[in-house]
Amino acid sequence: MYDYAAGKMDWFAAGLPREGSAASTTRIADRARAEVLTAAPDDEVETVTGRLVDGEILVVVNGERVVLGVVTAESLEEANGRSVDRFMQEAPTTYRPHTAADEVAEWMRADDAHTHVLVTDPGGHLLGVAHRRDVEGSESGS
Repeated sequence: MYDYAAGKMDWFAAGLPREGSAASTTRIADRARAEVLTAAPDDEVETVTGRLVDGEILVVVNGERVVLGVVTAESLEEANGRSVDRFMQEAPTTYRPHTAADEVAEWMRADDAHTHVLVTDPGGHLLGVAHRRDVEGSESGS
């Protein structure tokens, strides 16, 4: 049996103030947008298609907002009459809120296919999404 005890990373995940020599480092949580399009895995494609605009993603979460997958508008183009979970990319890459934004920007530049990252707490609960445009230029600490 594992008994989880909250620690410093949970403090960061909650958006609480940071102290110390690295307190001014821009973290991915500082760049993530909390307003994220979400859907349940059993939602019908027709109910979510109209919410997706080009370049955005839909995050599939369970009732506790634990990330299950992501869906893009392109993946839903011919998916009518089915549930979202049939078209989601399972187990997407996620980052913890304390990760330095410049580290994420470097990873995104190295793999040009990645246009966004999900930010989750240690329990996998969705905190936000950061798009490439949100993290570019973060190396300057802006």
